[in-house]
Amino acid sequence: MSSERTVLRVPELPESVADATVVALHKQPGERVRRDELLVELETDKVVLEVPAPADGVLDEFSVEQGAVVEADTVLGYIRPAAADGGSAEDREPPAQPADADDAGPEMPAPERQPERSAAPETAPPPPSPAVRRLLAEHDLAADEIEGTGQNGRVLKGDVERFIARRAQSEPDPEPVAEAPPQPRAEPEPPEQPQEPQPAARSPEGRSEERVPMSRLRRRIAERLLEARQTTAMLTTFNEVDLSAVMDLRARHKEAFEKRHGVRLGFMSFFVRACTGALQRFPVVNAALDGDEIVYHHYADIGIAVSSPRGLVVPVLRDAGELSLAAIETQIRRFAEKARDGKLDVDDLRGGTFTITNGGVFGSLLSTPILNPPQSAILGMHAVQDRPVARDGEVVIRPMMYVALSYDHRLIDGADAVRFLVSVKDSLEDPGRMLLDL
Repeated sequence: MSSERTVLRVPELPESVADATVVALHKQPGERVRRDELLVELETDKVVLEVPAPADGVLDEFSVEQGAVVEADTVLGYIRPAAADGGSAEDREPPAQPADADDAGPEMPAPERQPERSAAPETAPPPPSPAVRRLLAEHDLAADEIEGTGQNGRVLKGDVERFIARRAQSEPDPEPVAEAPPQPRAEPEPPEQPQEPQPAARSPEGRSEERVPMSRLRRRIAERLLEARQTTAMLTTFNEVDLSAVMDLRARHKEAFEKRHGVRLGFMSFFVRACTGALQRFPVVNAALDGDEIVYHHYADIGIAVSSPRGLVVPVLRDAGELSLAAIETQIRRFAEKARDGKLDVDDLRGGTFTITNGGVFGSLLSTPILNPPQSAILGMHAVQDRPVARDGEVVIRPMMYVALSYDHRLIDGADAVRFLVSVKDSLEDPGRMLLDL
């Protein structure tokens, strides 16, 4: 029967990726599988690749174990046709046999031949992803405690977070161990006794440690950040932006915008448009060093830093200068959803001539973003805060944001960096400039 088996192989890997790590096996040998059902997850230093079943049948065997490093076209396992399994005829029958069990009498031996092929493996939800498993382990939870809302009942990260939130609301606050130790007798303690350290407050569990290997993506992020610090002359210049005009424009048109385009109008689209305009005026900020040559890009592919369960990823808006605000917002939302679900592919991440990162969504007031090589500059956005500023000789309150431009000083002079950031500031403080190309 081996000649009839379908081979499950590692797909073609992204350009510049030599191998991948098996991070999850979603079926057990002997279980039924259906075409396009997720069987294996492979992690590269860029994305997670999903390997679906190429055909219907029964998983015969896996040729690899979780944690194995594999290359393109490596055999991962085999799927045999359902007809090759002795119990397949019974598997195709509706799982209603237990209802007749009381009437079976002596006629029951046949079902006893295949108890391991009950409907349970077929209807059990798929195992959670590695990120969800880590979250479950952090909170000492089991996947079967949580109702999954994913495909076939798979437990998603949002399901776990909602379960944790509900449990936190329903459980009473635990009593502090150090303040309520067991009392050996009814007599009151001497006055000085409560001043002594309580051993229970330093339980061994509170000092436990855990060692886990870094994911390939985290290792790659670490390598690239270190490379940026060691191989570039990075410098950062700062400014602040009054976002009153942008916020007023959003407030007046956000409902009509969302109704027409099906997406919310956020800050990021304004920043993308402001940056693409500034990149046209100062093309050196959009350039890159290649040995002794300067590569000027006559297009703007803007990377948008996005946080995902696996770490920071930077999908790219192609030809961002040609996109409308609605198109920019739509693509950013699509990137955020794909990053959350681990669905970003290599084409989403490839290239990029300039990057924007928004630490403000996490509450950052000011930071110095690190370059994303081989790019020569990156813009950092931060939290919007109402602050007193001077306008026309008076102190007024305005919604202000600090912005930071980190750049490679080997290529970009300080004057160009400062003027680029001022151009971004001017466009955001007077959005009409972007419409009039001023």
